[in-house]
Amino acid sequence: MNDLFSGAHPEPDSGNEDASTGGARARSPLAVRMRPRSLDDVVGQEHLLGPGSPLRSLAAGSSDVGPAGPTSAILWGPPGTGKTTLAHVISRGPGRKFVELSAITAGVKDVRRVMEDALTERDLYGRTTVLFLDEIHRFNKAQQDALLPGVENRWVVLIAATTENPSFSVVSPLLSRSLLLTLKPLTAENIAALLQRAVVEERGLGSRVSLSDEALEHLVRLAAGDARRGLTALEAAAGVAYSAVPDGDTLPVEITLEHAEKALDVAALRYDKAGDQHYDVTSAFIKSLRGSDVDAALHYLAKMLEAGEDPRFIARRLVISAAEDVGMADPTALQTAVAAAQAVQLIGMPEGRIILAQAVVHLATAPKSNAAYMGINAAIADVRNGRGQGIPHALRDAHYPGASQLGHGKGYIYSHDEPHGVARQQYAPDDLVGRNYYDPTANGAERELQVRVEKLRSIIRDQ
Repeated sequence: MNDLFSGAHPEPDSGNEDASTGGARARSPLAVRMRPRSLDDVVGQEHLLGPGSPLRSLAAGSSDVGPAGPTSAILWGPPGTGKTTLAHVISRGPGRKFVELSAITAGVKDVRRVMEDALTERDLYGRTTVLFLDEIHRFNKAQQDALLPGVENRWVVLIAATTENPSFSVVSPLLSRSLLLTLKPLTAENIAALLQRAVVEERGLGSRVSLSDEALEHLVRLAAGDARRGLTALEAAAGVAYSAVPDGDTLPVEITLEHAEKALDVAALRYDKAGDQHYDVTSAFIKSLRGSDVDAALHYLAKMLEAGEDPRFIARRLVISAAEDVGMADPTALQTAVAAAQAVQLIGMPEGRIILAQAVVHLATAPKSNAAYMGINAAIADVRNGRGQGIPHALRDAHYPGASQLGHGKGYIYSHDEPHGVARQQYAPDDLVGRNYYDPTANGAERELQVRVEKLRSIIRDQ
C-alpha cells in the first residue's frame, strides 16, 4: 500500500506522448501528474483565459493570434504560477511536437539544432514544434538572437518563461515578435482548489486520503501562491499520514495538521488574518516598537510574514508608528517608514522582508515622542468644542477687491523682514492666544526643539 503515495497509478495517455513513457509517468511527482491537460483545467490566471483570448487561440492550434499576430509568447510571472503548465497545454494542440530547453544548460548550438529539426518536422511531417524555453532571462543577447529566425519565420512556436521583467531581460526584437503574458500569483483559494482536486482525482491521490481543514489551511499557507510547492507538500504529508497507519486499515487515510507539520518540519502558525490573532499580533508588534524592544518587534514581524500577512499592511502600520510614537524625536524615522512602504510595493516578497526589518529596527531603536500626535489631538478637541472662533484680521486673505476695506491683511508683518525670520504678532484666534498644543519632550532631536520652541513662543507672543 506504500505505492499509493508514490504515484503508482498511471496517468491517462495525453495523446501527445509515446505509450512507452507510461511507466515513467506513473512514477512522476504529484505536481507533474496533476499538470492540466487543457486550459479549462488551469487554476487561476482567469485574466488570460477568457473566451477568444490569445492564449486560447495558441492552445487551440490557430495559425495566428489576431490578424497577422505573433504565434510565440513570453510568460512572465512568479514561480509556481503555471508557466510550464501553459507551455505543455499549448503543445497539445493538433499537429504539434513539444521540445523543452533550459536556458541554464542550453546554448546557441542547441537552439540551432531545434530550429533545424523544426524545419524537418514542418516540411516532412506537417508538425509544428513548440519550443519551451525556461528561464529565458539567463540567455545572453547572442543566444536570444539565435531564436529570432525561427520565431520570425514561424518555424517554431516559442513559449519562453521568465521570473524577471522581460523589458529588461529579453531583447527588443524578440519581444516585438511575441505575446507578453503576465501571470499573477495564485490566490489561497486557487491553491486550496488545486490541492482538493489532487486528493480526489485518480491521477493524483485518487481519494486514498482525505484532508482535514487544518492541514489544508497549513499547506495552502506554506505554498505561498506556488502550485508546485503546494502539491509537493501535499504529497509529502500524504506519505507521512499513510506511514502512520497500520496495514489493513480502511482507506481513505486522513491527513491531519500533525502529519503536515511532520512532513515539512514547519510548525503551523496559529494566526487568523481575519480574527483575534491578526489583531493580537499587530497590537503586540506596535507596542513592541513603541516600547523600544527591537527583538520582540522583529519576532512579531517574522510571525506576521510567515503567516502570510500582507506586507503592505505591515508597511502602513510602520508609517503610522513612525509619526505617532517616534515623531520629532527622530524626524528621519518617518522618512524610513515611507521609503520602506514604497520599496515593498516595488520589490515585493520575499526580499521585502529585509526592507521591513530595517524599518522595524530604526523605529524600535529610535528615541520616542508622541508630542506631535498629542498636539493634533488637543487641537482637534478644541475645534470640536467650538474654541478658536475667528481669524486675526492681519492674517486674512487680502488679495481680492474690497478686502482692504474689511481690514483684511492690515498690520500683517512679513516674517522674512524681521530678525531671525520671526515676526512678533498674533497668529492664533483671540480665545486661543497662549494655548500650547505641542509640548516637546527631552528625547532625541526634540531636546533641541524644546529650547527652540520656547524661544519662538517668547518672540511671537512678546513674552
